[in-house]
Amino acid sequence: MVQYSTPSGPNRYRETFGRYFEDFVVGDIYEHRPGRTITQQDNIWFTLLTMNTHPLHFDEVYAKASEFGKTIVASPLTVALLVGMSVSDVSQKAVANLGWKEIRMTHPVYPGDTLYAESEVLDKRESGSRPTAGIVSVRTTGKNQDGVVVCVFDRTILVSKRGHGVDDKLIT
Repeated sequence: MVQYSTPSGPNRYRETFGRYFEDFVVGDIYEHRPGRTITQQDNIWFTLLTMNTHPLHFDEVYAKASEFGKTIVASPLTVALLVGMSVSDVSQKAVANLGWKEIRMTHPVYPGDTLYAESEVLDKRESGSRPTAGIVSVRTTGKNQDGVVVCVFDRTILVSKRGHGVDDKLIT
């Protein structure tokens, strides 16, 4: 369960996010909020930062002549935003992301769309090599403001067990 603050002294609370390995339950679904509206500026910046030269993401005249009729958001930006939305619920206490698979872009995302995400816990198991962590697999689904699924992917994460995360070691 996500805790938003923990006592760190009398009348004092430290903001915390995320789940330890023990908190994950196969079949649970976490609705990630807030959503995120993607602007054309976000899209252009992302294409420039990643050296994506496909004009469908930044050339309005080119995009108008395409089957989409307007610019579309670069798909890696969509994935990055959905992963980011899931961090506070799914991987805030992660040691490492172990991999992504089955990334499917199921509907175009356009500048001006607002994305929402949710993650379902598919599997969890103890780590064979790290007794202080476990491996959690989730399926994240992104939907636009109309509830249309735009992206689905599976992610596997190495997550700290309670008492063994970086948060547990910080004294500030």
